[in-house]
Amino acid sequence: MTSLLLEISPHQVEVAETLIQVGRFVVIFLVARAIAELMVRLQLPTILGELVAGVLIGVSGLHLIVPPGTQATINAGVLSVLGSLAEILPGDVQSIYNETFPSLQAVSQIGLFALLFLTGLESELDELVAVGVQASTVAVAGVVLPFALGTAGLVVVFHVPLIPAVFAGAAMTATSIGITASVFGELKWLKRKEGQIVIGAAVLDDILGIVILAVVVAVVGGGAFSLAPLLKLCLAAIAFVAVALVLSRKAAPAFDWVVDRLKAPGDVAVASFLVLTVCCFAAQAIGLEAALGAFAAGLILSASKHTHDIDAAVKPLVALFATVFFVLIGTGMDLSVLNPFDPANREGLLVAGFLLLVAIAGKVAAGWSYVSAEPTNRLVVGLGMMPRGEVGLIFLGLGSQAGILTPALEAAILLMVIGTTFLAPILLRLVIPAEPNGAAPLAP
Repeated sequence: MTSLLLEISPHQVEVAETLIQVGRFVVIFLVARAIAELMVRLQLPTILGELVAGVLIGVSGLHLIVPPGTQATINAGVLSVLGSLAEILPGDVQSIYNETFPSLQAVSQIGLFALLFLTGLESELDELVAVGVQASTVAVAGVVLPFALGTAGLVVVFHVPLIPAVFAGAAMTATSIGITASVFGELKWLKRKEGQIVIGAAVLDDILGIVILAVVVAVVGGGAFSLAPLLKLCLAAIAFVAVALVLSRKAAPAFDWVVDRLKAPGDVAVASFLVLTVCCFAAQAIGLEAALGAFAAGLILSASKHTHDIDAAVKPLVALFATVFFVLIGTGMDLSVLNPFDPANREGLLVAGFLLLVAIAGKVAAGWSYVSAEPTNRLVVGLGMMPRGEVGLIFLGLGSQAGILTPALEAAILLMVIGTTFLAPILLRLVIPAEPNGAAPLAP
């Protein structure tokens, strides 16, 4: 931005920044809500509409919202219009766009944290603890099966070198808790046993994913593998979850005592947001994902007597900012790799077909990995673990930056992420029929 300020006035930069940032929100909300309305009428989850909206306006569509890391540029017509309004060159508009994009990503992170906070808030703690063993089994199976089958298949069948194969296998271990929570919330299955198992397993997946990512990064970076940091990370994760469970019993009364003595407007919302930020900070500070802290914050306040007021305060944030989060996932999906007529894509499509099959089968099989005395819909559990979403894209981005992935393998991983992210809401909607009370017949 410093070089731009030398060539154009601060006022021109300010005008361009305002036009870009406001324009992005207008485009995101108009397109996302329009397609979400269509999805509702087709009895499909609205999150699917938000992902489709992202694809439509992103690198695979109109190039209206383009993440800088995709190496794509904004639509030339848009650059020209914004440049005329701000009285600067289109090239400068693109530079300012790239510089201000992190602010949009920050807004999307608020949406993710709000969604996970709401998921924790709406979780029945007793039920979540009750399914702890089943969730652990599902999480472990959902990590081990895709990782082992994917890595072995790439090495044996496609003759991919070991390190890229291990990396691709690791990319299939994740579960996008944001996407899963959104779908189960819409379909009214979040509080059912299946929903609790999936949410618990997805949280554990995040922890296991962090450990796997640490190992892969150490191997890729050529660093010496050390068991001590991994054990420390595992212990930190276990301690964090344990403290969150204890606080969910002990801290809610203290929270209620403080809120009851606050008189200024917005007391519940501000106090809840403070708990959310402290938990996210604590999780990040000990080397865990801030998203795990957001879920823990909701879990801690789930026993509060102000739960209804907290829920009412958070849902508007989810409706606004989570939309930005899911749209941004779609904007980064490059569907040009699906073109089979381009010879450069064919190898990637073959590998992608294999990865997608393993990615689906591994998570679905995890739905049959737990023991339950009562009947549960195991297919719903397996499908709920399927979407890789933003977590898979993080793995892909890391592999691309490290330069260890071939173009074919990059395309294959991207297609696996796209396929599981789009298929999960559709398949869950087909498996869980829409009923007024959100109930559906159980399958053994």
